[in-house]
Amino acid sequence: MRSDEAYFDDDRIRRPRAFDTNLLQEPVTVLSTRSPLIFAELAPTSEAMRAMQSEHSGVVLITKDGSAGSPLLGIFTERDILLRVINRGRNPAETPLKEVMSADPEHLQADARVAWVLNMMSVGGFRHVPVVNVRGCPVAVISVRDVVEFLVEAFPNEILNLPPDFGVRKDIPRDGG
Repeated sequence: MRSDEAYFDDDRIRRPRAFDTNLLQEPVTVLSTRSPLIFAELAPTSEAMRAMQSEHSGVVLITKDGSAGSPLLGIFTERDILLRVINRGRNPAETPLKEVMSADPEHLQADARVAWVLNMMSVGGFRHVPVVNVRGCPVAVISVRDVVEFLVEAFPNEILNLPPDFGVRKDIPRDGG
């Protein structure tokens, strides 16, 4: 018997409860989100990068004029900084967002369900999903962190009461994240 099998066979250990699938039917409005950073398509990439850094955000949304009242045109993420700016040797101060953003990004309507966000993130490999109103204007960005926080709130006993070193091997030096 493996050691982890003994752990789960121990009657003293309470097994986690079954996942409540009703959580998936909740509207995305139950997720804690921040107002999105919105920039004009002709704004220099360097401005967006500075805003992302100062606001601790991994994403900005792009509209024609940089306002929340204009339809969503694109999304610019940390990954775009690496792959479309740095990797291509572009000067962020001279490169408009329009040239390095992901145009016409997949997005959800404001009345979408949490299940749809999870599906989009899983299938598309996205860490951020824009949310738009009926006119297609950005109202929020849902991040993986927002979904994780929602799940932690739904299962506080199962998640927050874990020992601080659960599953951590102390004999392996930690490098990086």
